[in-house]
Amino acid sequence: MTDAALRERLIVGLDVPTLDVAEEVISELGDTVSYYKIGYQLAFAGGLGLASELARSGKKVFLDMKLLDIDNTVAKAVENIVKMGVSMLTLHAYPKAMRAAVEAARGSDLCLLGVTVLTSMDQQDLVDAGYEHDPHTLVLIRAEQAFNAGMGGIVCAAPEAEAVRKVVGPKLAIVTPGIRPAGSAAGDQKRVMAPADALRAGASHLVVSRPIVGAGDRRAAAEEILAEMAKA
Repeated sequence: MTDAALRERLIVGLDVPTLDVAEEVISELGDTVSYYKIGYQLAFAGGLGLASELARSGKKVFLDMKLLDIDNTVAKAVENIVKMGVSMLTLHAYPKAMRAAVEAARGSDLCLLGVTVLTSMDQQDLVDAGYEHDPHTLVLIRAEQAFNAGMGGIVCAAPEAEAVRKVVGPKLAIVTPGIRPAGSAAGDQKRVMAPADALRAGASHLVVSRPIVGAGDRRAAAEEILAEMAKA
């Protein structure tokens, strides 16, 4: 795999409080990173405009909005997000919402990702939320529903990637947050995995935030993770 192809599989999460910090991270990482995730925290601090700017500059953007609403609202949101030029968009993997999003994105290059079970959740969290299934079972159910809805990929914890890959086949993207390189703390993630192990398990893209953004030398941290990924 070429260095460029490897870089396109590493998504750096811009989970930072302000645009100034985000721009500092992007500047420091330079051409080491070609893919960025923008989620709620930055989105509500001007990050949506940054997402469009990054896309126009040639970077790829994973817009992590986890959409879920009535069908028409989801569809109209997706239609506008397509115009932003981002590469990936998440929505919760509920069948009706996914079908509406797929129809709205038809003909575009936007890859729609179904979020199965958040990596911060374990069995007790699902029980508390009223679900009858354990995390692994629910992930596989939602992965199959996403595949049947025509989604472009799945978001799941890396330990579930191998089983999900068997459900969705070789073509769909499997994006795994909760990636922790050797020596990193898990933080609030409960289902984590090292970079090379996640790729071997079937992940196509790895989302890494704190181990890079919070590092003293961000570029070196990203390069170290890329080196770990290359071992797979």
